Amino acid sequence: MAHTTLTLFRYEDFGDKFWALAQMGPPRLLLHNSTPGLRFGRLMGSGGGNGFSIKPNFGVFAWLGHWESRDDAARFFHNGGWYQDALAHSTETMTVHLHATMTHGEWSGEKPFTADREAYDPNAPVAVITRATINPFRLRDFWSHVPKTSASLDEFSERLLSIGVGEWPVVMQATFSIWRTGKAMQEFAYRSRYHKEVVKLTRERGWHREEMFTRFNILQVDGSWEGFSQSTLLESV
Repeated sequence: MAHTTLTLFRYEDFGDKFWALAQMGPPRLLLHNSTPGLRFGRLMGSGGGNGFSIKPNFGVFAWLGHWESRDDAARFFHNGGWYQDALAHSTETMTVHLHATMTHGEWSGEKPFTADREAYDPNAPVAVITRATINPFRLRDFWSHVPKTSASLDEFSERLLSIGVGEWPVVMQATFSIWRTGKAMQEFAYRSRYHKEVVKLTRERGWHREEMFTRFNILQVDGSWEGFSQSTLLESV
């Protein structure tokens, strides 16, 4: 069965940040093309603050992997040379193991995830990945609305974690968020006044050239991120 992982890395020293930034070049392509069992992978940077700033944060990076099986993912995390190097350079890391239950849209022209709709439990914690390529002619208009969108996430108590990441600054953006329940996530999506407004503006003003939304069950959390861990997830149920 296919398996998805999202890993966050924090780098603090200048040398470690430089190493992480260098991975966005040729090592990123090598990682994508030579990792056994990897169907789809993306190494991404992050913005300042909680990740949603237009200014880059050279201390936080994310690695998304979609695998043929959970065993393939386990081999990468236990034996992968690149991952062990990343751990050696980082001061904080967390990997969330995921199983897709709903997906629509495309990522770089691909549909990487296959949804298992029967596995969805609206009363259990869920994770969400959204991803978009921004229309270059709409960049200023899009980014002028990002701060309020980010603030609306932070103000929603049922959100356990959220971070903005992306393959390329400004143009290719993604978000990863974890919610106490699927119902809470849907309540934010459909009842948050500002979120509904942004969704409407996205359609009216053509902000996105490509977009994807995928919802996941959370199978396991390894490590921690700013206090969030497997224990946080269990306490939220």
